[in-house]
Amino acid sequence: MSYPTKPLSLRERVAEGRVRGVILALLVLTALPTFAAVVAPDVVTIGTAVNSGLTADVPVYIRDTSGSPLGIDQPFGSRIQSYSIKVDYAPASAIQSVTFTRAGITQSLTPAFESSPASAGSITLIDTFDETTNLIPFTSNAALPGNQVGKLHFTFAPGTLTGTVVTLTLDPTLTQLSNQAGTTSETVTKGTLTLVNGTLVQTQDIPLLDPRILILLGIVLALIAVRLRP
Repeated sequence: MSYPTKPLSLRERVAEGRVRGVILALLVLTALPTFAAVVAPDVVTIGTAVNSGLTADVPVYIRDTSGSPLGIDQPFGSRIQSYSIKVDYAPASAIQSVTFTRAGITQSLTPAFESSPASAGSITLIDTFDETTNLIPFTSNAALPGNQVGKLHFTFAPGTLTGTVVTLTLDPTLTQLSNQAGTTSETVTKGTLTLVNGTLVQTQDIPLLDPRILILLGIVLALIAVRLRP
């Protein structure tokens, strides 16, 4: 048996509307962190190189992703104007020397500060640029890997064999991007930076002596042979 439903009074209808409004507001607030989490981070990438000589260059890139805390799409004071990029390479025994310098969109810029500290098996490039006079001209949402900002120049150690693979790994703690003032940073820990590692492959044996020394030695021996002729 069904019973007739008593119509709600005006006061009851107003109260019910308020409850529904509160529930809707809570649902929206709950969903906000989910929406914020979908913003893609900026990306630092080490290139991959296949080499058949004594030296090799490996490019380093930064991709400026729109919507991230720092970027060319952000207002003055919130752009990528400083970076610290630390690269660990292994096996260190395969590398005789390495340098890390500016390249690509930063090559022609004048840094306010620059340093490239190195130790066995690692090297870092640290640059800071004045945003007013040396804005880093990133392309927002450029195709991966982004804009080249640096270059690693490796010299292989004598005796390095064909097929040697040198892994190039970005340090997740010391690799970070920031604004000029250093008040805003992007890091792996914060979830605002993604790192992509690279490799360097040697496809020929490196002689125990520098090829230039071998050539010079050959010339000297040839001259000696000429002089010794009767």
